[in-house]
Amino acid sequence: MNQVNNNIIPLSVAPMMDWTDRHCRYFHRLISPNILLYTEMITTGALLHGDKDRFLRFSEEEKPLALQLGGSDPEALAKCAKMGENYGYDEINLNCGCPSDRVQKGMIGAIMMKNPDTVAKCVEEMCNSVKIPVTVKCRIGIDEFDSYEFLNDFVSKVSQAGCKTFIIHARKCWLQGLSPKENRTVPPINYERIAKIKADHPELNIIVNGDIKTVDNVKDHLKKFDGAMIGREAYQNPYLLAELEQSIFNNDKIKSRDEIALEMIPYIEKQMKDYGTPVKSITRHIIGLFHEQKGAKKWRQALSTLPHEEVVNANVIKEALSFVG
Repeated sequence: MNQVNNNIIPLSVAPMMDWTDRHCRYFHRLISPNILLYTEMITTGALLHGDKDRFLRFSEEEKPLALQLGGSDPEALAKCAKMGENYGYDEINLNCGCPSDRVQKGMIGAIMMKNPDTVAKCVEEMCNSVKIPVTVKCRIGIDEFDSYEFLNDFVSKVSQAGCKTFIIHARKCWLQGLSPKENRTVPPINYERIAKIKADHPELNIIVNGDIKTVDNVKDHLKKFDGAMIGREAYQNPYLLAELEQSIFNNDKIKSRDEIALEMIPYIEKQMKDYGTPVKSITRHIIGLFHEQKGAKKWRQALSTLPHEEVVNANVIKEALSFVG
């Protein structure tokens, strides 16, 4: 279970590149008040040499919130972890699972699993620089390094450096030959390997990730693991988070889909006023709100076209709602 300010959070939404930006997270928080949210992976280079405020700012309503970093230089990661702590993030997570060609070239993501000593040094420096938890997200293996022994060696060395929480995707990844999308579907799921890690390391928090799409999936995993992380399903069918809010957190005061949509209007207006944010940059995240509901197709079509018109404001939400029900 992820630990934030001494509270155990058994459920989280995965960091997803180009998807879980601050607008998406605000939307998810309206649906689920208790789930732990993650940023997209942000590289150390972007923070150290770019506009750090653009990358790090968030709405207070998004908390509890974890910052995921991409990098392989211990000193740079320590500096960026401290930035994250200063901005008010509740957790710093190191990405050791992304298979993208873009990040491999910078020795970022899943390729780091081949160098557990380097990851351990990164974690050690980050832990020394912040007081909030430092966690690691990884795969069960990469390329030909596909065994329990490989994963166990990685977890053992990194945990000795100070990491007490591992989020483990239940598929290995191929760094060559498969796209990031294929790496989420082609390699077989192996929850058993992660379960053995938990059994052999009862002192660690082990969070399972990969192919978790239903409330029953989550309940089953929570019998064996300390937490479950929802990936693409939270984006494509976001109201699943409301069902999980009821089932996992025993919260009966969840908002309806219409209420959530209408609460996005003042948020959109504020983002337009304060930052000049285009409406389409926000509405793209809520297209799945009425997944499998009556009028869902017309809702999707409305939000796929109206926000792209030349003159547009937050009232596109009300227009789209008129097609639902």
